Amino acid sequence: MASENSPLLAYRLLGEEGAAFPPNGAGGSGVASARKLSTFLGVVVPTVLSMFSIVVFLRIGFVVGHAGLLQALAMLLVAYVILALTVLSVCAIATNGAVRGGGAYFMISRTLGPEVGGSIGLMFYLANVCGCAVSLLGLVESILDVFGADVTGSSGIKVLPQGYGWNLLYGSLLLGLVGGVCALGAGLYARASFLTFLLVSGSLASVLVSFVAVGPRNITLAPRPGTNGSSVPPRHGHFTGFNGSTLKDNLGAGYAEDYTTGAMMTFASVFAVLFNGCTGIMAGANMSGELKDPSRAIPLGTIIAVAYTFFIYILLFFLSSFTCDRALLQGDYGFFRDISLWPPLVLIGIYATALSASMSSLIGASRILHALAQDDLFGVILAPAKVVSGGGNPWGAVLYSWGLVQLVLLAGKLNTLAAVVTVFYLVAYAAVDLSCLSLEWASAPNFRPTFSLFSWHTCLLGVASCLLMMFLISPGAAGGSLLLMGLLSALLTARGGPSSWGYVSQALLFHQEKAKPLNTDVVSQLSKAWKGQTLLPTNNQGSQKDLCSVPQHQVKAGYLWLLRQIWVIELASSPAGRLERDRGKWISMNKINQASQQTDPPSSETNKQTNKNLNLPSLPLGGMKPNTLVLGFYDDAPPQDHFLTDPAFSEPAEGTREGGSPALSTLFPPPRAPGSPRALSPQDYVATVADALKMNKNVVLARACGALPPERLSRGSGSSAQLHHVDVWPLNLLRPRGGPGYVDVCGLFLLQMATILSMVPAWHSARLRIFLCLGPREAPGAAEGRLRALLSQLRIRAEVQEVVWGEGAEAGEPEEEEGDFVNGGRGDEEAEALACSANALVRAQQGRGTGGGPGGPEGRDGEEGPTTALTFLYLPRPPADPARYPRYLALLETLSRDLGPTLLIHGVTPVTCTDL
Repeated sequence: MASENSPLLAYRLLGEEGAAFPPNGAGGSGVASARKLSTFLGVVVPTVLSMFSIVVFLRIGFVVGHAGLLQALAMLLVAYVILALTVLSVCAIATNGAVRGGGAYFMISRTLGPEVGGSIGLMFYLANVCGCAVSLLGLVESILDVFGADVTGSSGIKVLPQGYGWNLLYGSLLLGLVGGVCALGAGLYARASFLTFLLVSGSLASVLVSFVAVGPRNITLAPRPGTNGSSVPPRHGHFTGFNGSTLKDNLGAGYAEDYTTGAMMTFASVFAVLFNGCTGIMAGANMSGELKDPSRAIPLGTIIAVAYTFFIYILLFFLSSFTCDRALLQGDYGFFRDISLWPPLVLIGIYATALSASMSSLIGASRILHALAQDDLFGVILAPAKVVSGGGNPWGAVLYSWGLVQLVLLAGKLNTLAAVVTVFYLVAYAAVDLSCLSLEWASAPNFRPTFSLFSWHTCLLGVASCLLMMFLISPGAAGGSLLLMGLLSALLTARGGPSSWGYVSQALLFHQEKAKPLNTDVVSQLSKAWKGQTLLPTNNQGSQKDLCSVPQHQVKAGYLWLLRQIWVIELASSPAGRLERDRGKWISMNKINQASQQTDPPSSETNKQTNKNLNLPSLPLGGMKPNTLVLGFYDDAPPQDHFLTDPAFSEPAEGTREGGSPALSTLFPPPRAPGSPRALSPQDYVATVADALKMNKNVVLARACGALPPERLSRGSGSSAQLHHVDVWPLNLLRPRGGPGYVDVCGLFLLQMATILSMVPAWHSARLRIFLCLGPREAPGAAEGRLRALLSQLRIRAEVQEVVWGEGAEAGEPEEEEGDFVNGGRGDEEAEALACSANALVRAQQGRGTGGGPGGPEGRDGEEGPTTALTFLYLPRPPADPARYPRYLALLETLSRDLGPTLLIHGVTPVTCTDL
């Protein structure tokens, strides 16, 4: 069928040995070759360097000296808790699909949509640009503090002239060095970052050794700004070595004036300085386009970097509190040089961290800008940023970003912009948390990250903490950033953005319409945002209540469940007001079933008109058109009145329910008596299935689903708990054959339905088993590996079992558009034998090596082992010739006989997605 296509159909499980899956996240020519960076070089190194920055060398004494050890540890713990909450959200989103270039912007835009994602992405880009400029100017000031011609004191070398023009020249030269490294590609950047990482690590190691190896000493402090050094006696700080009295004196807070600015320090101001130096957790995510496996590298590398930096900060806090008195900590923020065994090595560390921070900001900014340009959200303004080299390096975006950083350097001092940069970073972090929170609340079926150490509570706490930190650091910058985000969002909304990303607002709109149907446009049903909207037509609630358990198990996974009453009556002879009188019992029924209802059930005079009434787009639910039709299986099983076994519907002993109303079981007619005429003939039943498929609707035929109460999977506890399987056969067993067509849209639809079922809490304990039917020339193991690769990309946890099936099939037979329920036009007897063999195969696998279950034998020793709770089977399309409908139905009956609860499914909608 032309409508049954999916990008996943290119993945071949059977057939060519060379078929393989593309690297995770690779898409398009040339992209895979650009992905060269490992987890360590691409994520750990840049993230560690960004989180250390210059703070680790020049602000440890500042924090401990003013806040004391106890408050400093509390500040560090709070800061890292906030960062850890965002890291959990990053890990969840990054492991939910292929991550392409753009890092945080790509994650946010593909989740919250182009309007919010584009505005926050641009702000995050500007934050990286300004951050690069701040790092470069900080590096210039650090160099001039030692080598500047205007340095006060006797320790300076005084060889470099100073002034605004000279400072701008030094900054521009350093920017040229940084820009050259970034323009030559991520490989050179990674090597330069690794070299910087070694220098910083060596410098930190020398500092740590110095705390132990250096003896007590007095250190002369520089005079405070604005004082006459000749008339004021010199002040001294003391390095005492490890001393209990020193630690006791440094436990409490002692906020004083900052000798560099003259401002009085408080808890908030010190915390803001500490937090400013720790906001580099996205440095690795920004390199997503160059990582070999971003979905693995980003979470693993970021967690390692956060844990490592946290340990180093705590160690430095303790060592400083044990060995340095408060006068030294508050009077000389660069005291590491004074206590070092070799002071130049500390200078190398300071310069290396500042240089690496500027490189990380520039290359991160260029990748974000390139992703923004590729999405064409801001038009021709960003067109130059689309240019890439033959190896995939976006040098156009690097030059674009280099020019903006050069403009920012013209401003000279950027102390006032430092807070703005941090606030912009926090906006991006809050947006990542909000993205994860929205996906979790929306119950998107395709949101099943392999990283599970998160919940909506952590996401919500992350959003709140980031917003709180924004206003704590700079209320003005926080308000201005939110205003800027609103203006950019309005601009992008006016321009219009891509609608093919499947962002979470569509899923949230689904929930809004599900709660109260609205007259809105159709909710997008892209494969990424697809949700089941199920229609269950019924003519007797009592006998068909077991069908309600099929969608009811999936309600918590975000399904819409509609019940629609269909009567075949003579309207002319029908009593007046019949439909209106039945509305009350329908409302009561649906309240108990938690189902959406159609309050005006349609009636029809013929079965043909009944099929027309099933025209799914005609339902008055705005954009909530059902996309899946559920029908009970057409067999000879006698109808059962399930109202009699359900306490919610059965009549109490007094004959009335609370409030004096009759029990619901008395309001509906009894089930059809055995042997009485059916409402639908086999011809009409199959015609209903065929019509639904022609309308591009998915079809589910439910057989023996009365054995699916919610408590089925929760029997026993501990060693006595009953284990269950959910078996999936994503191959048309009535048309077995090898070849590359094993994974089609219908097979992927079955996998998605089984996975959604396993996401429901009542089915968490069930084990998903997927049976891979080998073709006549397929070697064991090869196809299983390719299927496992597919399941890994789809984030589906399942056990794969290979079974031999279809040796007699011809691999090269052409497939018919309809009527694919027999293999190559086999005769009735051969088709019946094929259905019997397929049924025996499924039943054998249900009881293989386990205890008894529906259709499965008991274990060898008579003990009860795992059972198959539910079986998913591929439903073939009905034949094109209506005269063959009864034969088609008979084959389905043979195929699903004695299998226990079974769902025969034919899906026509692509519902699986490997993109973020």
